[in-house]
Amino acid sequence: MRIALLPLDERPVNATLPAQVAAIAGAELLTPPAELLPSMRVPGRADELAEWLDDVSGAADALVVSLDMLGYGGLIGSRTTHDPASTVIQRLSVLDRIRPRRPDLPISAVTTVMRASRSYSPAEEPEYWSSYGVELHELGAALHRQFLGEPHDRDTLAAVPADIQADFLFRRLRNHTVDLYTLGLAGRGTVDPLLVTADDTAPRAAGSLEQVWLRHWVSTTGLDGRVLMYPGADEVGSVLVARALGAGLDQPVRIAVRFCEETGPSRIAPYENVPISAGVARQIVAAGGVPTETLSDADAVLVVHAPDPERGDQAGRTGKAGSDQAAARAVADHVAHLVDDGHSVGVADVRYVNGADPVLVRELAERTVLDQIRAYGGWNTAGNTVGSVVAALVAHVVGRSRGVTDRTPESRLRWHRVVEDYAYQAVVRGELAKLAPYRDHMSVPFPDPATVEAYLTTCAERLAAVSSELGGSDARRWEITRLRLPWQRTFEIDFDLVPVPGS
Repeated sequence: MRIALLPLDERPVNATLPAQVAAIAGAELLTPPAELLPSMRVPGRADELAEWLDDVSGAADALVVSLDMLGYGGLIGSRTTHDPASTVIQRLSVLDRIRPRRPDLPISAVTTVMRASRSYSPAEEPEYWSSYGVELHELGAALHRQFLGEPHDRDTLAAVPADIQADFLFRRLRNHTVDLYTLGLAGRGTVDPLLVTADDTAPRAAGSLEQVWLRHWVSTTGLDGRVLMYPGADEVGSVLVARALGAGLDQPVRIAVRFCEETGPSRIAPYENVPISAGVARQIVAAGGVPTETLSDADAVLVVHAPDPERGDQAGRTGKAGSDQAAARAVADHVAHLVDDGHSVGVADVRYVNGADPVLVRELAERTVLDQIRAYGGWNTAGNTVGSVVAALVAHVVGRSRGVTDRTPESRLRWHRVVEDYAYQAVVRGELAKLAPYRDHMSVPFPDPATVEAYLTTCAERLAAVSSELGGSDARRWEITRLRLPWQRTFEIDFDLVPVPGS
């Protein structure tokens, strides 16, 4: 099977992780030439990407399309470029040209509601975010409260200059106009499904209000079965690739979901606006699966390490801090029991955002099940983690049903996530953030290549040591090589895993 992907941006979670998911089921992923993709704040060549998509549609068995990449040249481009809505819509119209030529071609797409991050980092936003980012986030929340008739403090935000408020609001209006257009793509059957996702949001926010308006039109036009809305972004390419993989099965992949804390399902993770149980269910449906209550009906089981009741963030931790040990042990015990009973298990570690719960990972390793589960994730937001684990589980079930016996891609992806989400994000990144040369570069790129090289050299040593302490067959099988910082900052890292000779 050949799936063509137009990714959200050029980072590995968007451009490489979907290929790793496809490989589990023995499929091939087609992606655009690297020179057409963005380079952080430099947008991708959107018009040429539309031409690439048009050309590749003739050879692909399915298309997975980020409308942010197609329309704006990527996720950051959707927040920073000045192209009018008419130009963006013209680029998206390539999908209407493809559909008559390939009436049976599965085309799934995703559009991301523009965020308004609560920070002063302009790394992924307009430059004025460095002075007014938090205030603009609060402005969006106040507008949402005003719309709902709730008490609000919009008038207290007059300190934001009028021209900046205008740019913020009209930029959002442009993107919302384009999002409304994408509903028409779903309504005409050009794309199915359309995912409308949102990253870095809150229960009261500009993006959450825009989702209210979009949800109204979805309901009014009867598009509920074709349009899914939920928190997420960077995992969506993998989720829709998994959906394409499973399209030929006789029945959808059935996934049972298990929480080990009574209040776990109702908790809302940081940067999200719905309970984790709702986000999990929508991720499963987006991946073409069906949530099921009973284990006897399930093709796979998703065990969720529920969000921290105190809404903790792993970024900057040293790896010594962790969850309530009893909660982590309960999850590890349950996972071990399911594995012993022969279930295909994935673990979504959403205890913290921006990194794994080190206590849980070590507990899984102690029970010798870390390399027996089918998928693991503990990165960025809860939606990112859940979606990537669900995608890998679906790919596993599809591969099993099609007689794929090579489990090397599954092992590689599982260990990649353990090394990145646990060893790097939860341990090594926090250690190095204490050192002066690296302290202020979580989101801001390093200006000096020599500092990047020194950082990666230290990372290579520490990642090998921290991950090897876990033991297990995956640790013995893979060597970590070619470390790199995709955006020249410490927030995300990439590396290759190569087989250890004789393993």
